[in-house]
Amino acid sequence: MGDYHVHLHPHGTWRGTGPRPGEYPDGHVEAYVDAAIANGADEVGFTEHLYRCVEATPALGRFWEREPRRDLAGLTEEMVVEDLTLSLEGYVTAVVAAKDRGLPVLLGLEVDFFPETIDAVLDLLAPYPWDFLIGSVHWIGGWAVDHSPSAFEFARRGVARAYEEYFEIETLLAASGAVDVLAHVDVVKKHGHRLAAPPVDLYRKVVEAAAASGTAVELSSAGLHRVVGEMYPAPELLSMFADAEVPITLASDAHYPHEAGRDRATLIEAARTAGYTHRARFRQRARTLVPLEG
Repeated sequence: MGDYHVHLHPHGTWRGTGPRPGEYPDGHVEAYVDAAIANGADEVGFTEHLYRCVEATPALGRFWEREPRRDLAGLTEEMVVEDLTLSLEGYVTAVVAAKDRGLPVLLGLEVDFFPETIDAVLDLLAPYPWDFLIGSVHWIGGWAVDHSPSAFEFARRGVARAYEEYFEIETLLAASGAVDVLAHVDVVKKHGHRLAAPPVDLYRKVVEAAAASGTAVELSSAGLHRVVGEMYPAPELLSMFADAEVPITLASDAHYPHEAGRDRATLIEAARTAGYTHRARFRQRARTLVPLEG
């Protein structure tokens, strides 16, 4: 099992433990690799958030300023300013150096998707030696849909509308071919906001778009550790991806070393239940399929 969604720094203000944001002291990358291997993983794909990197600001712009609801815009601005503590150059240098030391690591990035800026983002990323890119939808306009302080918007907007708007953007991401893997594809459910029945019509659009563009999807255990208490994607959606022969990666969404490679057996069991026998492996953005372990 490769863990294909791992971050080297947690979100928010530095709390006085671990390295400061943007610092990669001796042993830091190794701590993630050691934990992942102990949990049964054979490689670690690091995927820092693009929006946290100062070099991305010109490409992404102050996207929250287009949000008409000023309370949402203000919360997003606070979040982005607090998290804008990393350097893309520094991150790439740290992971490439770990590769050069012989560690089983891959250089990835979590690309925060906005339809209007994805071309500028891809231009920014083109010079770097990525092994894979994962794409995620965290914002509907200026609303940070999975950010706890903004969760009140589900009641104001309505859960059904929130799902429709979220999956509209997720479908655009899946269709774009801009990334190699869709990250936490139904993260809109993170805080436990659910519809009375699975939104199969919304799911179908994302699945069809991913299948047409050749984009894989991650099976992530992160949702097990959130209010929703369920993997991303939901079982029904995962089965639809399997039926459409959309490949999967396995992911923890770790932000601390001890989380790397977690829930390996649970992920593999869920993948097999959905009908998968293989998972995707990436090198220099080229995909191969390898058998599921376990």
